Amino acid sequence: MTISLIGAGYGRTGTLSLKSALETLGYNKCHHMIEVIRNPGEPEKWLQAIEAKTVNWESLFDGYEATVDWPACHFYQALADYYPKAKVLLSVRDPLEWFESMSATTLRVIRKRMQASKAGQPKNLGAELVVKAAFRGNIDDAEHAIRMFNQHTKEVMEAIDPARLLIYNVREGWEPLCQFLGKPVPDIAFPRVNSREEFEEIFFGSSLKQH
Repeated sequence: MTISLIGAGYGRTGTLSLKSALETLGYNKCHHMIEVIRNPGEPEKWLQAIEAKTVNWESLFDGYEATVDWPACHFYQALADYYPKAKVLLSVRDPLEWFESMSATTLRVIRKRMQASKAGQPKNLGAELVVKAAFRGNIDDAEHAIRMFNQHTKEVMEAIDPARLLIYNVREGWEPLCQFLGKPVPDIAFPRVNSREEFEEIFFGSSLKQH
């Protein structure tokens, strides 16, 4: 099994809906940050990947055919080089809406874990990938965050051959996604999951918040 679709879009661009959609389309399993959260030992593996000169992608993605969200989107260029036949999917949304959603969800979790890290806990994966890499250390300034988001979009568009890239908003539904992937359009509604309310339940209303 090998990765045939690489998600380059940041979290809170509909990535959990995309995970569900891609698995519906037949991708055996799609990697997403939720997999890291649910599987003990995974955060440590990805922290090592950030610092490593070479990464064993086959081991990290064992059992998966696609990726979306962090941590994989941080490595989109390395993955595109390693899997040259894989297509690349850049999920996007309105940048201001994206930052507002990030602030209310992902960044809330990261802030709490960063506070724990200051108290002597190990390095936090979210802080490394999101705060340091994506936000360049500033997660409170909306204008800065939007600039970083737009810069990431521009960098992906410049780095990836247009023939293998789809820039996609989940609000577009099945048609452009299926056309890009060469898949028939399912006779079911496009999945809509991980709303702010669902995020609250996952991270603040269940046992997962302890991981």
